[in-house]
Amino acid sequence: MKRETAVVLALVAAVLLPMWFVALHGEPPSEEIEIDQSVTEMRPLADIVDTPEKLAPSQVGVVVWVALFGLVAVLTAVHRFMDSAVRPADADRGDTDGAVTDGGQVGLPWFHTDSRWVVEYHDASDAIEGILAMGGLTILAIVFAALFTGEYLTLARTQYFGVYATGMFVSLALSTVAYYAWFLPHIEVAERRGH
Repeated sequence: MKRETAVVLALVAAVLLPMWFVALHGEPPSEEIEIDQSVTEMRPLADIVDTPEKLAPSQVGVVVWVALFGLVAVLTAVHRFMDSAVRPADADRGDTDGAVTDGGQVGLPWFHTDSRWVVEYHDASDAIEGILAMGGLTILAIVFAALFTGEYLTLARTQYFGVYATGMFVSLALSTVAYYAWFLPHIEVAERRGH
């Protein structure tokens, strides 16, 4: 493990452990109000996973912090994936065969001004993996949207709304990532700035 990663994890633990200790002494859980089972068999409040019925404000704070740190980790992983997918392997070795560098003319006219020029340009890969990823994620988004709509128009079991909405939005976000990674060129420009 890298030293920087260990330091970040230690800082996160130093923040979360005291908060979690305080959160453990929160309000006692309360009971939920359920539908009379003699009237209907539907259980809209049934849980997919056992969760507390009520959270104290301190517990909510810990959950929010964990979610934020998780979001930072996911964004970092996605950024690294996009960066590695758009940069050809030979770019790391300094081999620029097929790349336009050092002021070569490429792209739209606004790329080139008296104070801005293209330093590195790699065209989009347009690989078959990108087409498969985009197609699969699009189908997944449509499936989750249909499940969400079907749940809303029929049984309306609230425990599934979040799962379906999450699946739909994550699929759409990942399709954006796939589009960037495989279908946009990698361009670096340098710009002269006066101070």
